[in-house]
Amino acid sequence: MSEAAAPGIGDVQAALLREKKKLELVSEVGTALSSALVLEDLLTLLMEKVTQLMEADRSTLYLLSDDGSELWSKVVQSGEALEIRLKVGEGIAGWVASSGEIVNIVDAYEDTRFQPAVDLRSGYRTRACLTVPMRNSLGAIVGVLQVLNKQGPGGDNAPFTEDDVELLLALGSQAAVAIENSKLYLSVLSAKAELEQKSHELEALYEVEKELSAATDLDSLLERILTRAASLLGAEAGSIALLSSSGDALELRTVVGPAADRLRHERLELGQGLLGWAVAHRQGVVSNAAAADPRHASEFARLHGVSPVSLIAAPVLSGDTVVGGIEVVDRRGGQGFDDNDLKLLVLIAGQVGQAIALARSRDEHRDQDRLASIGRLMAGVLHDLKTPMTVISGYAQLMAACDDAAQRERYVDSILRQFDIMSGMTREVLQFARGDRELMVRKVYLHKFVEEVVTQLRHAFAGRPIEVEVELGYDGATHFDEQKILRVLHNLARNAADAMPTGGHFWLRTRLEGDHLVLEAADDGPGIPPAVKARLFELFASGTKGGTGLGLAITKKIVDDHGGTITCDTGPSGTTFTIRIPHRATRTGEFAPIRG
Repeated sequence: MSEAAAPGIGDVQAALLREKKKLELVSEVGTALSSALVLEDLLTLLMEKVTQLMEADRSTLYLLSDDGSELWSKVVQSGEALEIRLKVGEGIAGWVASSGEIVNIVDAYEDTRFQPAVDLRSGYRTRACLTVPMRNSLGAIVGVLQVLNKQGPGGDNAPFTEDDVELLLALGSQAAVAIENSKLYLSVLSAKAELEQKSHELEALYEVEKELSAATDLDSLLERILTRAASLLGAEAGSIALLSSSGDALELRTVVGPAADRLRHERLELGQGLLGWAVAHRQGVVSNAAAADPRHASEFARLHGVSPVSLIAAPVLSGDTVVGGIEVVDRRGGQGFDDNDLKLLVLIAGQVGQAIALARSRDEHRDQDRLASIGRLMAGVLHDLKTPMTVISGYAQLMAACDDAAQRERYVDSILRQFDIMSGMTREVLQFARGDRELMVRKVYLHKFVEEVVTQLRHAFAGRPIEVEVELGYDGATHFDEQKILRVLHNLARNAADAMPTGGHFWLRTRLEGDHLVLEAADDGPGIPPAVKARLFELFASGTKGGTGLGLAITKKIVDDHGGTITCDTGPSGTTFTIRIPHRATRTGEFAPIRG
């Protein structure tokens, strides 16, 4: 009896050892699935353990494509990687993916669903085949797990048992969860990398924007941006080229790096070199072997003593119009550039395009403003000349009707006086335009000065119902530039007249306040609008219809040059300008030039 029972005990022990080994392998599979996060590593580990655990000759794991139309897998055949792709519904694995059913057959060649193409390519002979669907935690099929040719105690062609089916289903479920975790991990890594790239791009654009705000002109702007771009991309050199007016060439407007002096202002034909190619094709380009690139301008590089190894170039667009290109050359450390570097350079190129458009628009507006300023300046001069020309015309008419030689001589003196005033006006405008400040301060007898002012104002107001009234609180000697203060009072009186088209009163008052002479020019017009009062003494600010705004700007400058102040009090009942200048009563000498 004992001899007959011995083989049975041995079989049981062998079976127990196999089960123990299976448990150990199951544990190893679980460890492998929980430790591997990279999908390729996960599949390699999984297939190795599944093959051992199922006592199969080989195994294959098929993953379902994202659109659910295809299965794909990579298997190792005699050390050679072989990729298998099947349409869902095609072959045994495709049928299982489509139906969700299990297939367990002893000889695959007896099943019409089997496709022997892989066997024919590899020389392998498929016999026993167990194929099960892999389902995720929601029950959806994510792939197929297949084992071939069981290597059991029964021989090389033993069939897969029901226990094998249950075990493979359990392994498939574990594998499905692990694969989903791996995909999630990879998506997180991808999202993190993308976030880091976006953060890097935003930081780069912020740095470029700082350079834009610091630049004062286009060349300075381009140099700052290029220097920053080269630094951000770790490049040794770089250049920005602008399209010529004819549109068939590029001028290297800004260059940084060792060859900057040799290359600046050189020209490239449109399409010449990688930079020219990028501009001509409106497309960024990366080349990490520039010398071997057929687009490289080798002759141009040789003539200028440069030999770039790697570079990236991108077109510069202003709106939809190409205006130039930007490139950076040779990454520090010998590394090449990649697509992320190109993407960043394209973003910087967009900033360059906007900056160029802004700079050119600013230049156009500046030129237009300059021309408009010149026009307004001339209009102001002509307007100011009307008064002395009117006076000259009046004296000329009086001379024609006068027979008294002495009186005619006085008229001539008055006319010459007006010419002096006109000369002073034009000189004053030119000095104002140039920013010059030169005063000829001398002793002035205020009663004579005011008398001359009133005479001229009455001539200026001739034909207009405006009464000129004088209140002399002080009429003695003082010191100022007579011609320029006369100009000030003319400007204020003319503004008052313009504000009173139907007539009114104009007052000229004088008084002393401590060491200052106070001159007041007042009218009873409707007052100055608040919007104009806020910028009353700015150039070309005018509160009257047809006014140029030039007179008050010059007025304030003259008062400032005298070391004085001018203020304005205005309302519905009228406007008063109050001027305070140093009395200078203690000055010695009749003439005292003051230059700024």
